[in-house]
Parts: sequence; C-alpha cells; structure tokens
Amino acid sequence: MKQLSEVLNRRLAPYIDAAKGSKVDGELLRGCFLSTCDTTLTPTENGGLFVITGDIPAMWLRDSSAQLLHYVRFADEETVADAIKRLLATQAELINVDPYANSFNITANGNHSKHYVDTPAPGDRVWERKYELDSLCWPLYLASRYYEKTSDLSFANDDYLKALRTITDLCITETRHENSDYMFLRSGSSDTLDAGGHGGPVGYTGMIWSAFRPSDDRCKLHYPIYSNLFALKSLGFAAKVFELKDDEEYRQKCLDLIKGVKDGIEKYGIIDHPRFGRMYAYETDGLGNFVLMDDANMPSLLALPVLGICDKDDEIYRNTRAFVLSRENPYYYEGRYAKGVGSPHTPEEYIWHMALCARMMTADSAAEREEMLDMLISTHAGTKRMHESFDPNDPSRFTRAWFAWADSVFADSVCTLIEQNLLPSQR
Repeated sequence: MKQLSEVLNRRLAPYIDAAKGSKVDGELLRGCFLSTCDTTLTPTENGGLFVITGDIPAMWLRDSSAQLLHYVRFADEETVADAIKRLLATQAELINVDPYANSFNITANGNHSKHYVDTPAPGDRVWERKYELDSLCWPLYLASRYYEKTSDLSFANDDYLKALRTITDLCITETRHENSDYMFLRSGSSDTLDAGGHGGPVGYTGMIWSAFRPSDDRCKLHYPIYSNLFALKSLGFAAKVFELKDDEEYRQKCLDLIKGVKDGIEKYGIIDHPRFGRMYAYETDGLGNFVLMDDANMPSLLALPVLGICDKDDEIYRNTRAFVLSRENPYYYEGRYAKGVGSPHTPEEYIWHMALCARMMTADSAAEREEMLDMLISTHAGTKRMHESFDPNDPSRFTRAWFAWADSVFADSVCTLIEQNLLPSQR
C-alpha cells in the first residue's frame, strides 16, 4: 500500500502545516492518520482490501469502515478512491457470506475469537458471529460518505446490490425477532444470550432487534436506540442506491423500514428524565423497560452528531449529552488526567480516547474543545497513538496499544477542526 501512503502523506501536508503552533504536533497527527494505511491493510486475491482492526488478525465490518472514513476527504485522488471501493467490495463479499457475523477472516482458515465454543458454530470465513445492527450500518455509512464526496456509484455492482438486499431483508426480519433463526450461545462466557441463546423478551416496536452492542458485549435489552438511529441514516442511503438502480421493490422496503424505526424511536426510545428532561434511552425492550447509560464505542449517544445522525443543538440530544457526561451515566468517569466515557467492555473507570474525540466534536464552547484536546494529547503515554481505553489517574495503564480505529477517529477529528478553523491554538 506504498502508493496510498505516499498520496495520503502528500495530501496531509497542509494539515500538518495548519497544526503548527497548535497543541497537536505533526508526528502525532501523521502517525494516527496513517495508522490504518501503514499497519492494517492487506490486498486480497480477488482484488479487494482486507482491514484488520490492529492487534487482532480479523476484520470487523464496523472497525474497517471507521478506519478508512477519514480518508474520504481525499477520495478525489484515484488511489484513495480505489482503496475505499476495494474495501466496500470486500465488505459486500463478507456480508453475502454471513450477514449475522460481525468479523471475518481473510480466507476460510477457520480461526475464531479466543477459541470459544460457539453455537451455532461459525463458518470458516467467520471470526465471530455476533449480530450487531451497527455492523451492517457502518459499511453503508462509509459508502454514503464516499458517494457524497465523489458522486461515484461504480462500487454498486451486482454483488454489492445483493449485500444491500440481504441487509434490508435481515433488518425486516429482525423487526420481529420471534421470526428469526438467529441465536448465540458461547460456552463459559457472559456473551451467551438469554432464553437459550435467543435473547430476552421484547415487544414489537418497529425498531430493529440487535443481539450485541458496538463493543461486542451483549445487549441487556435488544432495541439499541443509538444503533436504530444509525440505521435510519444508513437505510436512507440504501434507499437512494435502490432508486438509482431502479429497484423499486427494495427502495420501498427501505422506506417502510425507516418509517417503522423512526416511529419506534419516538414512541419507545425517548424517556422523560426527572433531571435532564426528554432524552434518548440507551436500550429498550418495547415492554416499558430501559437501560440508561452510554458506552464509548461508536455509534454512541454522545457521538450522534459526529455521525451526522442529528444536529448537536437538537434539544433531545442536548439533554442526552448532559446525562452522558454526568455521574448518572454509570460509565462516566473522572480522574486526575482526564474525564470522560468508558465502557463495561474495558476495565472499570478506564476512559476511551474515542469518547474524548466525540465530546470534543460536539463541544459547547472553544474552552471545552481545548480541554478535550489537552486530554487527548496528554494521555497517549508517549506512544503517539490513541488507545482503546486508559486509566485517567495513570495513562501509562491502557488497553490495546495497536487499535487503528481510535487512531482514525482522532486524526479525523483534528482534520475536521482544521477544516472548520476550530483547532485550539497553542497558548
């Protein structure tokens, strides 16, 4: 991927120059921006692109999309556009292999996550068969961003359209999970779903059922509001593709899905909090139960505007954000060097760099942006890379030294602030 790296380096140069005099040094920005390109990409035998997440030799639909998202700004370069389209082709191929899987092997080598025994057994191409609604949304989101930048729909060949129809049909099925064959059992693990692997009881809401969260942890309640909001945006792009490809049947299926999800969120996904007012729940079951929290993994409630799902000044979002950044969110932590959102997926009271980026990009003020940037650039423990999570009282204690998704989110955030002339300057 030498040519891609050279192009990205050249196009990044003005951003490095613009960051001079700010608190972001060029080595940090360049290293994080090129992390995906230089450390995670492997061409496949059929001309696709396989993108590992970093220290795990598997490709996640979610991570791979987010890892290349910050390159879309340079998609007017043929080399960059080609890389994105090759990833989209590989994602379509893998979705057609198993749309319920969240992560895959580069070949049918039979490698699986941590050598657990799962039921049903995943296929040889599948690393892990955790059905996560957001995993199906992320490739559509990457494609939509690429299309918005280039107006190029050449990636939407027959295999891609097959994957798009598969996603649509799966989402329709999972609006009534009782009609689904999906189940997940894992020996000796809390990942096993309730009710013999089928998940706990839910009511019909019009929303799309999910088994697992973006963290790969199982949902406590199976209608994740953040993922259903993400699905609205992603399915909107799918409907556009079907329209451009003259597939009226599936365009209408998408539009019907969107209406059901939207109505379900409004009816079941918004609660009246006694302190924060009308805000989004994290998960619900459609039976009157809610989980009130947020997790650092994207999509998250905090990151909704970052993904273009809502405006950061939207009242319900503002109320939700205030909750997320308070002690009432059980995964909001404060320490000597940082304060922010963590996850039940990582050690207790560890904060995620990704969540600090989300807060920085939805900040109320220049002072808040600068505070978040200070935390980001002072907690990488001298590695010049972002991590999955870290101890806010001792940033030298962290998880995942090689986690390209976090690097990409940081690089994208800084480049976006430069483009908007909002990067805090050095004082």
